[in-house]
Amino acid sequence: MTPEMTTDWLAAHRERLDGALTAIRSRGYYSAYPESPSPRVYGETAAEDGKAAFEAHRGTTYPLETPGATGTVSSEESPYGVALDVQYPRTTESGLDELLGAAQAGLKDWRKAGVDGRVGVTLEILDRLHKRVFELANAVQHTSGQAFVMAFQAGGAHALDRALEAIAYSYEEMNRYPATAIWEKPAKGDPIRLEKNFTVTGRGVALVIGCNTFPTWNSWPGLFASLVTGNAVVVKPHPLAVLPLAITVEVAREVLAEAGLDPNLVTLAAEHPGDGLAKPLALRPEIKVIDFTGGTEFGDWLEQNATQAEVFTEKAGVNAVIVDSTDSFKALCNNLAFTLSLYSGQMCTTTQNLFVPADGIETDEGHKSFDEVGAGLARSIGKLLGDDARAVELLGGIVNQAVVSRLELAGEYGEVVLESRAIQHPAYADAVVRTPLLVAVDAKDEDVFGRECFGPVSFLVRTSGTAESIELFRRTVQEGGAMTAGVYSTDETILDEVRDAALDVGVALSENLTGQVFVNQSAAFSDFHGTGANPAANATYTDGAYVASRFRVIQSRRHA
Repeated sequence: MTPEMTTDWLAAHRERLDGALTAIRSRGYYSAYPESPSPRVYGETAAEDGKAAFEAHRGTTYPLETPGATGTVSSEESPYGVALDVQYPRTTESGLDELLGAAQAGLKDWRKAGVDGRVGVTLEILDRLHKRVFELANAVQHTSGQAFVMAFQAGGAHALDRALEAIAYSYEEMNRYPATAIWEKPAKGDPIRLEKNFTVTGRGVALVIGCNTFPTWNSWPGLFASLVTGNAVVVKPHPLAVLPLAITVEVAREVLAEAGLDPNLVTLAAEHPGDGLAKPLALRPEIKVIDFTGGTEFGDWLEQNATQAEVFTEKAGVNAVIVDSTDSFKALCNNLAFTLSLYSGQMCTTTQNLFVPADGIETDEGHKSFDEVGAGLARSIGKLLGDDARAVELLGGIVNQAVVSRLELAGEYGEVVLESRAIQHPAYADAVVRTPLLVAVDAKDEDVFGRECFGPVSFLVRTSGTAESIELFRRTVQEGGAMTAGVYSTDETILDEVRDAALDVGVALSENLTGQVFVNQSAAFSDFHGTGANPAANATYTDGAYVASRFRVIQSRRHA
């Protein structure tokens, strides 16, 4: 190990770390990585170079080594119809002994690197990932179906911010206690004096189980929180979204090796879609921390069965907006139209249920009936997505056939307010692009809207009034969880009631959003993503609780 190098890296990135530390305390705006892919920001050739780097991966064997791997696997299918054909080392259950043994081999030196050393290494990894942000954006686009700009922002710049946020929280928590202390107890004669040392020690090996829709944004916080706190990390990507995490692992191993550390502190465990590697891997006694994003069924299974590990899960949820009244009906409709359209509703934060009184709502344009509210929203979506070339840059592609199947069935659940339509992508003829579907249902149809229908499907729920809307909101979040909630009302009493309801069921609330901020967007360093207080997630990105249980403080003492 070369302590000088890790110290130099910390010094080189100190300003960025200090900015993040200030931001997590103030909760004000901060971004360390520019979100605009403009040539004025990144240079004239950056986009072209990044695209070329992505294209160079296609049809090749990715240059990674995974201990215990057997042969290779190629499992990715671009939602845009682009052939990827990248081969990765294939990990199977029979290779786990070798993989986890290799992951453990470097833990002692990683612990000896100390807090500053590990922070320096992880900040350098982020810096090098930033240098490859256009390559990563293309990889995210062609595995998740996100449009390019969203892939650049959410999969690149914002994901880097979330990773930095996790490092900043870890830095604070690891420095909560002094490294050394002199303990002196008064006694007859000379006092009793002890020298005590307190060493931050990782739990062991951490496992990151990636998702298809946000392979970097959802994986990097846990990956970097575990790594910086002294753990080795095994990254098991979703079989349909391997490349963004393969790039991540490659960069991490490169930096670790340059620091004289074991590159096997970070490994990629790619699998064939039918291998079912996650379960046996998650139950291994070496695995002490697990981060998972995905379906409720497997998330619940991890929480109930991987009892040897600290398990952090983000699962399905039923996000809702309560519509009571507004002082800007047009802006309300436009804001919600963007929310429902962004990435074809394939975000864990997208609104599914819109609770609207059957008698309608009061607006700046006069009273609007239930049907008029639906029609207004439909018009806004139609206007937003009226130009196909513009629409595809907002909608992106449908990530997999399961989303299409849900979309095709959802129209049977109630009265269709807005049909979903197929759009021909001007650049990718084989891309599957769909606009949002709006379906009106009654409050009694809780078996329909009370469960997640992931994708471009939203329900206008006809309630007897705002009181029932609030009650349905409470019940669906308590039972099914939610990552986000919203309310539109000009009545402060109603706003107070919804605030209390959101606090009671543990979900983040947005009130009267009518501008360029949307309920499904989350800002690093300021917004908490998830709360850990309802069934949709048992943790939040990012706070002290998210990082503190990933390490332990072990003491030694001797007479001074």
